[in-house]
Amino acid sequence: MKRKEKPRLEDLVPDEAYRREIEEGLYSGKRWLGPGGVFTELLQSFVDAALEGEMDHHLEQEHSAGKKNRRNGYGKKDVKTEGGTLSLNPPRDRTGSFEPTIVEKRSRSLKTGLDEVILSMYAKGNSVEDIHRLLFEIYGVEYSNSAISLITDPIWPDIVAWQQRALRACYAIMYLDGIHFRVKEDHKFVNKCVYTVYGIDCDGHRDILGIYTSENESAHIWGQILEDISSRGVQDILINCIDGLTGFKESIHQVYPLATVQRCIVHKIRNSVRFVPDKNKKMICADLRTVYSSATESQAGQALESFKIKWGKEGERIAKLWENDWSELMAFMEFGTHIRRMIYTTNPVEAVHRIIRKVTKSKGAWISEKSLIKQLYLTLMNQQKSWNRKASIGRPFN
Repeated sequence: MKRKEKPRLEDLVPDEAYRREIEEGLYSGKRWLGPGGVFTELLQSFVDAALEGEMDHHLEQEHSAGKKNRRNGYGKKDVKTEGGTLSLNPPRDRTGSFEPTIVEKRSRSLKTGLDEVILSMYAKGNSVEDIHRLLFEIYGVEYSNSAISLITDPIWPDIVAWQQRALRACYAIMYLDGIHFRVKEDHKFVNKCVYTVYGIDCDGHRDILGIYTSENESAHIWGQILEDISSRGVQDILINCIDGLTGFKESIHQVYPLATVQRCIVHKIRNSVRFVPDKNKKMICADLRTVYSSATESQAGQALESFKIKWGKEGERIAKLWENDWSELMAFMEFGTHIRRMIYTTNPVEAVHRIIRKVTKSKGAWISEKSLIKQLYLTLMNQQKSWNRKASIGRPFN
């Protein structure tokens, strides 16, 4: 079989002078794209030629349809591309019916995927200013901050649809937790709490059911969020994993009265040893482990009594903290070992928050609540593989 010959540079660029200019640019280390780039002029010539071809085809169709139309000179237009800004001269027709495809009317950018690049940069935690700088450094394209914001705005309907989408009727486990950010509001920066609802359905599918914002985290707002979850089709939540927010359990039971509420044991341990001398912390944590790793609630109670005796006044103080929330802390004892490991802590939703923090850690604040939500949504969608892996929950949930 005869081997197909690859095209040579002279086949691709017949003009000898321009071909020599390209060769000199390539061998001298000149940038390929962007202002003064080796291939920028070639790209511009290609787009101009494509527009001429589109005009010829348009006029042929007009004449075939019996319409009188002809060329009417050229316009001037700067368009942004991944290869830099191109100064084009698009042809015009007498009737104004010519609608080019490669560069649409009133469009200031060539469809080369640059919008997707901007959205990807935004999803990876880059600010509008960062994107402005990177676009110029990498592609030689000048995009204003407002133009970048306009490119991210079309995703807002997607966010609204995602927040309002119908949900499954039953979820086996729901992790509820908040994370805080700084947002500009009324010419000053304020703290905003982002509420994350992260669930596992009865088939083991993980999903983020929604993200909500408010000034501060409160049980009252959580109640409103759960009412929204209910209005979107969730009839039952079997287990809710929460932190120690006051009134949280009561807010859950107002919407889902039969739900089991499991308080995060990891949070409780942190609070228990907050005022313990450093030299004793590790030993106290080890002894508390004997409480929550017991086989039954009764054995856990006996382990707590032993803990009080061993640690005296310190043990009495810590044990009282556990006894005050005993029913919520021990709720996971009703289930098998596999489920216990999944619900004794809110770590799964905190892992989602770590994904967000990893991307947003370089940002001090957001210019608006809307810009914050856009970035969080894009980040979560960009990192789906990290949080939507199927969980193996087994019986009694399937």
